[in-house]
Amino acid sequence: MKMFLTRIVLALRRFQQWLVAQAVFGILNILKLFPADSAIGFADRAARWIGPKLARHRLMLTNLRNAYPEKTEAELQQIALASWGHMGRLAAEYVFLDQLFDFDPASPEPGRIEVSGIPIFLDLRDNPRPFIVFTAHTGNFELLPVAGNSFGLEVMVLFRPPNNPYIADKVFAFRSARMGQLVPSHAGSSFALARRLEAGGGVGVLVDQKFGRGLTTRFFNRPVRTNPLLAKLVRQFDTEVYPARCIRLPDNRFRLEIEPRIEVPRDEKGAVDVQATAQMLNDKVESWVREYPEQWLWYHDRWSIKKTLRD
Repeated sequence: MKMFLTRIVLALRRFQQWLVAQAVFGILNILKLFPADSAIGFADRAARWIGPKLARHRLMLTNLRNAYPEKTEAELQQIALASWGHMGRLAAEYVFLDQLFDFDPASPEPGRIEVSGIPIFLDLRDNPRPFIVFTAHTGNFELLPVAGNSFGLEVMVLFRPPNNPYIADKVFAFRSARMGQLVPSHAGSSFALARRLEAGGGVGVLVDQKFGRGLTTRFFNRPVRTNPLLAKLVRQFDTEVYPARCIRLPDNRFRLEIEPRIEVPRDEKGAVDVQATAQMLNDKVESWVREYPEQWLWYHDRWSIKKTLRD
């Protein structure tokens, strides 16, 4: 009887996930009927209206108050609303990604996408070696692997699938067609990345997610858990490390930046200092967020260090 009830509960849960996925797909299909700029603008306005009515809005404001104790409540509310609008745009931009990404390395004419650090992309492509590119949930971070792919630069990308399996399947298929080789984040993903680096290839990782079993570090001067994976891979394979980010510009335009190679901290014996490297990643991401706070996903429970489950 207990097994039967368990199966019923799991079936109801799957059905609920299927309904949510169909609703999401339906909304995105409706957006396809409109011009890209109009649809993205509508998604921005809708998210600004819906977001403050959700429980996550309270968490967002708590995070902002902790990060910016010097700012007024009005300033924090303004950032929160803009962050919801940013998330609405992210969702709509999935629909129009093929239209939005108009960057052509061979064309001198600028489009919606501008790229900073082209010589680095070309050097990594033309002089193959193990490397890691790290980024954060800033701007439309999905455009970075698309840019690398446009240069012919093969990068294995570690990503966290959505919790809804029906949405996850769609997202994986969409990303795979545009972003090269993808590795869903799970228990064995680190081995796939290690094999890629051992073979002399490159990997891309997001470093601003909470990791319950991670190292205790600081982010906006508050304790957080940070995944030590990148630092351990650098220590094992002595790879080069490059920061990269996306900045959202006015009029649905974007600037993609890959920065020069950074030197990772090392101990007195010359080995990579994993703890200091994890902190260095947080410091870099914090500098990006402080520059464009509305373009980061503040609704994540990044600062909770008591939980071990994914937020």
